[in-house]
Amino acid sequence: MAKHSIALAELVEKGAQDEVVRELLSHVAERLMEFEIEQRTGAEYGERTAERSNSRNGYRDRLWETRVGSVDLRIPKLRRGSYFPAFLEPRRTAEKALAAVIQEAYIQGVSTRSVDELVKAMGMTGISKSQVSRLCADIDERVNAFLTRPLEGDWPYLWIDATYVKVRQAGRIVSVAVIIAVAVNTDGVREIVGLAVGPSEAEPFWLRFLRDLTRRGLRGVKLVISDAHLGLKAAIAKVFTATWQRCRVHFMRNALAYANKGQRQMVLALINTAFAQETTEAAHDQWRVVADHFRGKLPKLAAFLDEAEDDVLAFTGFPRAHRKQIASTNPLERLNAEIKRRTDVVGIFPNEAAITRLVGALLLEQNDEWQLQRRYLSLEGLGVVSDNHTQRLSAVVTG
Repeated sequence: MAKHSIALAELVEKGAQDEVVRELLSHVAERLMEFEIEQRTGAEYGERTAERSNSRNGYRDRLWETRVGSVDLRIPKLRRGSYFPAFLEPRRTAEKALAAVIQEAYIQGVSTRSVDELVKAMGMTGISKSQVSRLCADIDERVNAFLTRPLEGDWPYLWIDATYVKVRQAGRIVSVAVIIAVAVNTDGVREIVGLAVGPSEAEPFWLRFLRDLTRRGLRGVKLVISDAHLGLKAAIAKVFTATWQRCRVHFMRNALAYANKGQRQMVLALINTAFAQETTEAAHDQWRVVADHFRGKLPKLAAFLDEAEDDVLAFTGFPRAHRKQIASTNPLERLNAEIKRRTDVVGIFPNEAAITRLVGALLLEQNDEWQLQRRYLSLEGLGVVSDNHTQRLSAVVTG
């Protein structure tokens, strides 16, 4: 079997504690039960038809123990007779079939034929092709609704970063960028606001991505933090009236390439003296002192510092309380690492839609977790960088 069609067991074992898998197992199971009840009653939920032969009578809760943890199910009850889903019968390996449905949806794109076969393998009967199609569409709908949701209010800070995955295109295996955008609103709360798959260096790609964010309501952007992708800086200037912050961490990696192994600790220490300054003016003054220090022995490094000065020190013109977070794309590093861990399980994706499906589900899960955490940035200084200086009351925990 090809690597992009990874065995179900490996997929489940590598992500055994993933909440997203448990949620989708529950969601798909309940949808399938609803479809079976439609066949038993002769009508959809809430529908009044002459063909109705029975009616629903509430639900009963059932805990389903699976390899990915306990899943809460709501089993429909009938007013006449009883109903118990076949896939919950003892010794039936329905969990594998259900997880395979999700695997197919995430990784390869769902075909009605493959899902129909899996439903039959679960011991369920009477599920029509139209219901199977509805299930397939429903899985994608959950992710697409999140990725296309409207964005409200001002978002002063916008981080953009990319990780790379492999995909099949026209019979070849190529590497494409998975672009993630995270923003912080005027309540100091961060959200994942965008996802795109494409060539990271192409300006038209960046223009489409940024313009899509604005069409969805992203506004009030004052600082965009990213690596130095070709085309991105030009696209930012065309879409936003905002400053660009070149990621300080990525910049330092590039700068150290101009020094030999024995010089790198010294180079790192000297450049960091500019970042440690209290004011914008002091940071620029110190930056030039450091660049001049290198002109004799490391002229290429000095020229590199001259060229990057304004972009790398852009964060110093913003509130001091925010500078640690806005100096680099480090806030996205943990998120990208998790995406990489999960996409490495797949190996090679069959198409870009499959990438969006899997990564989008992971982002939905992460975004929900962020909403339960404390503010990412303190309110101190947010009014200064917002077009709307009136602070909104927020229920988000601080401290």
